[in-house]
Amino acid sequence: MSNTINNTEFNFPKQKSVYKGKVREVYNINDEVLVMIASDRLSAFDVVMPKQIPYKGQILNQIASKMLDATSDIVPNWILGIPDPNVAVGHLCEPFKVEMVIRGYMSGHAAREYKLGKRMLCGVAMPEGMKENDKFPEPIITPATKAEDGDHDEDISKEDIIAKGIVSAEDYAVLEKYTKALFKRGTEIAAKRGLILVDTKYEFGKTKDGKILLIDEIHTPDSSRYFYAEGYEERQSRGEAQKQLSKEFVRQWLIANNFQGLEGQTVPEMSDEKINEISERYIELYENITGEKFVKSDVSNIHKRIEKNVLAFLNS
Repeated sequence: MSNTINNTEFNFPKQKSVYKGKVREVYNINDEVLVMIASDRLSAFDVVMPKQIPYKGQILNQIASKMLDATSDIVPNWILGIPDPNVAVGHLCEPFKVEMVIRGYMSGHAAREYKLGKRMLCGVAMPEGMKENDKFPEPIITPATKAEDGDHDEDISKEDIIAKGIVSAEDYAVLEKYTKALFKRGTEIAAKRGLILVDTKYEFGKTKDGKILLIDEIHTPDSSRYFYAEGYEERQSRGEAQKQLSKEFVRQWLIANNFQGLEGQTVPEMSDEKINEISERYIELYENITGEKFVKSDVSNIHKRIEKNVLAFLNS
């Protein structure tokens, strides 16, 4: 599809390297600045789907930039500017090799572990007598190690992170403080939109001069789980599934079509109708999370548009 971004092959001035993740492409400019391009690739079960989703990259980039802006007074972040709907430019940082996962509710991975009879997650105790999607008495931080490409992130305790020298005790205290402050602010923003921020993850890095910054995306439907607040209590009391706002609908469609990223499974064919339906759902996610109307960018020649906007920013 010519109106979507799959791979990019830019060569910006003073470019040192490019890293291509599942959905993002990150250009290193002179070991000082990163140009992060949000593609329209769709990833589920750690597999990149064959077709791209129109406007998905713009949606994730713009939600993340709004959320970084809305939290910059409490936690410093990596952003220098948003020169294009699909692009964020910011400080180059050395990333910490842990993801700071924080959970306000017992959902997803935590609920699956709980059902197996486990009452400790990443060295943190979970109370007895909880049901799936119940609220924890206090949010819990359950870190995960950052996996290499193709591997899965793994649970790890705060004690192990410090003992193994992955993060120093001093730095971890800062990450913990920032994670709690961000989740509190994210919860407040979600509440104004009639949403519950269930769980999310934050990533941090360190600048050359040793400053810890929040990096990557935050509070997007790809990195966070949201419930609709209206009817939450009633659904819990009846033991019903919660109404979610996340990319869970993509996973459910794949599961219904016999795909969970397991060996020997084939990604089901996505019709143009299905692609457009997923795009519309992502637009709905954007409007619910931000409370603003989504404005589609000009996609007649995305690569040319991005190159022009990034060059103008780098030269300014």
